[in-house]
Amino acid sequence: MSTSVTNPPNDATETARLRKRANSSFDKTLRSARSTIAFRETVNLAIDSFRASKTRFLLTMLGMVIGSASIVLVVTLGLTGRQYALDTISGLGPNKVEMQYTGGITMGPDNVSTPDYMTIEDMQTVDNQVPGIIASSPMLEFHDDISIGNGMTKEAMLLGVNPQYKEVRNLKVMAGRFFDDQDATSHAKVAVIFGPMARQLYTSYADAIGHQISIRGIPFTIIGVFLESIDTQGQSEISSDRTLLVPYEVARYFTGSNDLKEIFFSMRTSKEVEPGAAQITQIIHNRHYPTSEYKAQTLTDWIRIMAKIADMLLLVMILGSAITLTVSGVGIMNSMLANVQSRIREIGIRKAMGATSREIRMQFLTEAVFLSLAGGLVGTVLGMALPFSVRFFSDFKIPVSAWSAVIALATSVVVGVIFGTLPANRAAKLDPVATLKYE
Repeated sequence: MSTSVTNPPNDATETARLRKRANSSFDKTLRSARSTIAFRETVNLAIDSFRASKTRFLLTMLGMVIGSASIVLVVTLGLTGRQYALDTISGLGPNKVEMQYTGGITMGPDNVSTPDYMTIEDMQTVDNQVPGIIASSPMLEFHDDISIGNGMTKEAMLLGVNPQYKEVRNLKVMAGRFFDDQDATSHAKVAVIFGPMARQLYTSYADAIGHQISIRGIPFTIIGVFLESIDTQGQSEISSDRTLLVPYEVARYFTGSNDLKEIFFSMRTSKEVEPGAAQITQIIHNRHYPTSEYKAQTLTDWIRIMAKIADMLLLVMILGSAITLTVSGVGIMNSMLANVQSRIREIGIRKAMGATSREIRMQFLTEAVFLSLAGGLVGTVLGMALPFSVRFFSDFKIPVSAWSAVIALATSVVVGVIFGTLPANRAAKLDPVATLKYE
């Protein structure tokens, strides 16, 4: 009969393992306590040093205050300029997609070639198939002489558009009104005149309202005066100061054609512009000959390029303002070097009492960082106060970025570390015996 023997657990091994773990935990706690006490002592010494030389440290901080405030203000001004530039470009027409016929012909009888222009049916198909379109307008362009009375005629550019053209192009009506759907449906002989032409012919915007002009013997009544949201210097479809807008249905009488070189669309949001432009282009391509070419123009590329330029200019301005912080850093280094020189005996006493070179280095480096950070904090508060005051006391919303404060404070710490290292190292390397003899 066999008997199985079970070995008892090794109590001595388990006890040793638990004791080792306890000792390791105690050592970690002790090291943490020592480092915490050492850092607290270092901070207290830095505060005592500030109290002992208030005037010198306040004057040294002044450079950091100015430098940090300049960084915050530079970032604020850069963001304001960036936003203004982007809003200005968007003023050409928020979320606008401009379809243009760029080439391609069709061969008719007797091998006669004709351009494969877009049509009003193309616009209607796009409106029905592309989600997100909130407005659209065809555009017929023709040039003719107009009679303004008393036997006087002027050469003018006439654009046949529908009432939604005002929203698509973000036009500003300076006097009178824009023609509406009822005017378009009834083929009313009305016109909206461009601001420069109104001033040239009738002295002021208001005086132009109600006057009649004649186009090929047909009288038109001026019912409104318009301007573009921004001056495009003739780089848009409104390329002439002598421009009049008339209802598209009326313009067809003068052109005798339904062919369109340009169609304008407006999307609901900016995120829908690029996908919508691609979809619009595809639909129009599918409705025409494969060799015909059509191009969608949006403001997205312009806005992207302008944003890059603005960001680069902002970076250059920040680097320029950082020079002020560099000069302030030199001032901090000189102040700390003088501080080390005046406290040589104190350093010797601390080393004689057991302070290590590392602790001495940490003490003076902490003083430099605190000095730099205190100036950076005051400068950041002052820099942020100006844009917030403008936002609070006026309707002008200056963009304020929290990153400007982060950049200013982080730069202050970096300056304190860089320019405080030399004085801290010099203090740490002092000979204890020589320092105790120093008078």
